[in-house]
Amino acid sequence: MTAKKVTLDGKVALVAGATRGAGRGIAVELGAAGATVYVTGRTTRENRSDDDRPETVEETAELVTAAGGRGIAVPTDHLVPDQVRELVARIDAEQGRLDVLVNDIWGREPLFEWKRPVWEHDLDRGLRLLRLAVETHAITSHLALPLLVRHPGGLAVEMTDGTAEYNRDNYRVSFFHDLAKSCVLRMGFSLGEELGSRGATAVALTPGWVRSEGVLDTFGVTEENWRNALEAVPHFAISETPRYVGRAVAELAADPRVARWNGQSLSSGQLAREYGFTDLDGSQPDAWRYLAEVQDAGKPADVTGYR
Repeated sequence: MTAKKVTLDGKVALVAGATRGAGRGIAVELGAAGATVYVTGRTTRENRSDDDRPETVEETAELVTAAGGRGIAVPTDHLVPDQVRELVARIDAEQGRLDVLVNDIWGREPLFEWKRPVWEHDLDRGLRLLRLAVETHAITSHLALPLLVRHPGGLAVEMTDGTAEYNRDNYRVSFFHDLAKSCVLRMGFSLGEELGSRGATAVALTPGWVRSEGVLDTFGVTEENWRNALEAVPHFAISETPRYVGRAVAELAADPRVARWNGQSLSSGQLAREYGFTDLDGSQPDAWRYLAEVQDAGKPADVTGYR
């Protein structure tokens, strides 16, 4: 099976939080479909963010252009409303429209403390995580959605971690992490209520176990040899590239019937089955079903029937 070709020629997208990981994968796949993609983040070639990673927002824009679209890097701190307001004004001035908004800003993994109860967790770090993971999405939606609803058919995507069903039944390791991801899931529903009657669609979308740059570094592997990590972390076999969820967003953006998903919680694996796209290796990993039925059930790692 090969990836379906979707076309987004003439469409304008904003991927907020596109410096690395799923945000970069989404931006590149929107570019591969022909879209003009504004990509934002705080890490530039001149200034590293507090993540202190080497990926830059300029690199993401270059990857978008190389994929066939037009990538435009706009360094932006989405906690600063004036910066987001200037970003949206620039998109309006240069394009006169916004067709796709992807809120992928995250609160940084190092900020939350795994398996520590809220009363033992550093309060400042926990509140900082919530500001980065939740407040940024609210600010960006508030300022960008008036441009998105100017033309019918717009799509807003709230990126989170875990489906509504999985997060309902599972504690996500940390009070602050659990709260952040649950809030963003609810944002997809809430925006669906507000956008649906105005000719636009909103969803919450989760990738599976993403082989982001940070995850690969943590496991001491690269995208080329990622299976070397399976001896130490067998369930990593269900993992997927950031481009997989990017293809999910591109399919949603190109779907004339996308409104049927309005307000729903979706996953990359679910949408791969619906639209027929694959990951870069031709597989269709269904991580959240696997995590619930295999990993969390204490079964040996076996991705048969799950990718």
